[in-house]
Amino acid sequence: MYVHLPLYAPENLVTASENGDYGACVAGVDWVAEVLFDELKRQKLDENTLVIFTSDNGSRLADQCGSNGKLRGKKGTTWEGGQRVPCIMRWPGKIPVGEVRNGLVASIDFFPTIAKLTGAEVPQDRTTDGVDVSTLMFATEPIESPRSEFFYYDGNNLEAVCDDKWKLHVRKVDEKTNELYDLESDKSKTANMFDTHPDVVARLTGLIEACRQDLGDKANGVTGNDVRPAGRVDDPDTLTHPHPEHPYIYAEYDKTERG
Repeated sequence: MYVHLPLYAPENLVTASENGDYGACVAGVDWVAEVLFDELKRQKLDENTLVIFTSDNGSRLADQCGSNGKLRGKKGTTWEGGQRVPCIMRWPGKIPVGEVRNGLVASIDFFPTIAKLTGAEVPQDRTTDGVDVSTLMFATEPIESPRSEFFYYDGNNLEAVCDDKWKLHVRKVDEKTNELYDLESDKSKTANMFDTHPDVVARLTGLIEACRQDLGDKANGVTGNDVRPAGRVDDPDTLTHPHPEHPYIYAEYDKTERG
């Protein structure tokens, strides 16, 4: 089950949904999660398994019943509605129940974090962008995140940077911009505070420039000193393989959505 175009869900969930196929798919994910948790308990693996639920982006907001709440923007943008996503972690006996962390974390932090938890070594012969955030997972009281900033790219163009509180936008698609927002008090990003906090602007501009020299910025003609090629695996093989009696096929003949 997934919540992505084309929106398919079992008929019983579609019938019960008050939010169309989208709501049915969300209910389907809930159902699958329950099945997984029950199976972990049945296999006696529950207390030795970390489960992470997250998303890759915000809603497309294209009349498909999704919502980004008060967050501005949508999927494919560097506004919070496109980039900020839920992250729920469960590990019985390890992660405190019901705790909420508001510190800055990115999906690229999963690699060094899970490596640390499993005893694996992060390669030291190359640059890795993630940081180990396991301290946030196990803390019983609020602590600062090991991640101090996050950079927002649209393709190869650097558009924004944020820390735990402030976010500075320097570009929006094809135009330069000067926009500063307080993410703590203004999640909808309605009040541009660029002119009233020059010290914050200067500090974040410095981070932007350092990132530009490091990873590049096509819009400003900067190549970057540490741009790495995408990772490749020699002779790759999938973890699963289709069986001729159980082909991996899903029907799209009765759906018009694509995505």
